[in-house]
Amino acid sequence: MSTSNVSLKNWVDEVARLTQPASIYWCTGSDAENSNLIEAMLESGDLIKLNQTTHPNCYLHRSDPSDVARVEHLTFVCTRSKEDAGPNNNWMEPGEAHRKVDALFAGAMRGRTLYVIPYCMGPIDSPYSRCGVEITDSPYVVANMRIMTRMGTEALRRIEREGSFVKGLHSIGDLSPERRYIMHFPEELTIKSIGSGYGGNALLGKKCHALRIASWQARDEGWLAEHMLIMGLQNPEGRTHYIAAAFPSACGKTNLAMLVPPASMPGWKIWTVGDDICWMQVDDEGRLRAINPEAGYFGVVPGTNSKTNHNAYDMIRRDTIFTNVAVTADGQPWWEGLEEGTPTTNWKGQPYTPGDGPAAHPNSRFTVSAKRNPIYSTLADAPEGVPISAILFGGRRREVAPLVYEAHDWAHGVLVGAGMASETTAAAVGQTGVVRRDSMAMKPFCGYNFGDYWQHWLSFEHKAKQLPRIFHVNWFRRDAQGRFMWPGFGENLRVLRWITERCEGKVGAQETAIGHLPRRQDFDLYGLDVDTATLDALLSVDAAAWRTEMQEIGTYLDQFGARVPDALRAQQRKVLAALG
Repeated sequence: MSTSNVSLKNWVDEVARLTQPASIYWCTGSDAENSNLIEAMLESGDLIKLNQTTHPNCYLHRSDPSDVARVEHLTFVCTRSKEDAGPNNNWMEPGEAHRKVDALFAGAMRGRTLYVIPYCMGPIDSPYSRCGVEITDSPYVVANMRIMTRMGTEALRRIEREGSFVKGLHSIGDLSPERRYIMHFPEELTIKSIGSGYGGNALLGKKCHALRIASWQARDEGWLAEHMLIMGLQNPEGRTHYIAAAFPSACGKTNLAMLVPPASMPGWKIWTVGDDICWMQVDDEGRLRAINPEAGYFGVVPGTNSKTNHNAYDMIRRDTIFTNVAVTADGQPWWEGLEEGTPTTNWKGQPYTPGDGPAAHPNSRFTVSAKRNPIYSTLADAPEGVPISAILFGGRRREVAPLVYEAHDWAHGVLVGAGMASETTAAAVGQTGVVRRDSMAMKPFCGYNFGDYWQHWLSFEHKAKQLPRIFHVNWFRRDAQGRFMWPGFGENLRVLRWITERCEGKVGAQETAIGHLPRRQDFDLYGLDVDTATLDALLSVDAAAWRTEMQEIGTYLDQFGARVPDALRAQQRKVLAALG
């Protein structure tokens, strides 16, 4: 198999000359191809077969211990102007970056197969979708990209029709952290990643294309590429609202996208459109419509069980690739938070001793087709996408942020998103538990200057006639003893119900300087095990704490200098003044 696209053929030939593979293979995405890859990886040790009775068609991959998370300090955006990349990105001059990384690619695939992976991000026939091609020497990447994207012959045919695609070059290299780079060239629609086999660094359709490169494309083409889940909420009367929500990694996005309604709220249904990435465009009627560009889930697995995320727990019991989990004596995958089983081998493949660190890596993952989700929305395959009623921002905040509040208007909502903060998690290399600003949960993923990005968000006030309402949520407030104040999980539907009823104009709110908060009488409290004092604390605004918060947001905005939109600074000053 080859291609009629001359540009693609020439690029593959050029990469082959540089990397010197033993052979070249064009991926079709077929079942037979996947079976052959799986068998070859089992033979090489890249995959380990798990208990096929309890977990049919499930396999384990172990990363190099130095290669278990995104490496933000080794991830670069390479634009001609450093200002275009912005302080939110590591920058390198494109010529220097190409020279540095190409020297590492020279001969990197000797003795290996070069795989050509044509893929489509989004439904294959959607005008909102965009295509790419990843070249890799990792069969593990091929198997994961088959799950995560629409990969293979149909994607190649679309590329040949349209003529355009994002170029992604990847090699595991020698897995040395000293020779590891993830380079993005948005002006060239090109990605080069070497020295890592870990998901976000190696599955180039995911964060690299669908966020860093796509955010640049979206700015140029007038749409939004966001780090957001997409979920449908169907009320007992049968009306469905679609919500997009941005949370930093490991802050419960997958759990929320697959929420199971509590028994005290009969008649509600949840539909998952996507759990991680959302592309939004203005439709002919002036509404924001969204597609999920992914076809699978690459989810954090620790903490997943039948109670915390019943749907995810069910779907990963078959047809799943696990990465860096522990294993029981009878070959079942195991991770912290699992209610059954005992690990005998840790994520490194060593005998597990209780008390000697976690058995599964805290950032261990599962890769599974979205169609395995029991509440998968068939509209995830709809070319026209779904209309978005509300956008949620949120993160892990022990203090300050109420359970939920609604922005005053779109421009204020952009400030809410720009100023959102969260405690860091194991999804990225570095210290955990540190509060950092993470605008729209895009700090590691926006492919250009945040100041320009916020201006792009503000511009939709003039592009769309029916903009979604914007809200901020915080499931992670703690009391003085460090205990979570809100039960979370299925009970989060109570918050989502208030949000959808605000969108329908059915319920009021208390007006505050930071936005509209629920009044207790407008909140569904039936069957809720939260005392009145705690609920009041969750739905209150500490003016002194918020003055500090808004001052810190102002300092944060200052990092981006003249690129910060005047309208955003005006919103920050307005809220600060209202706090007194």
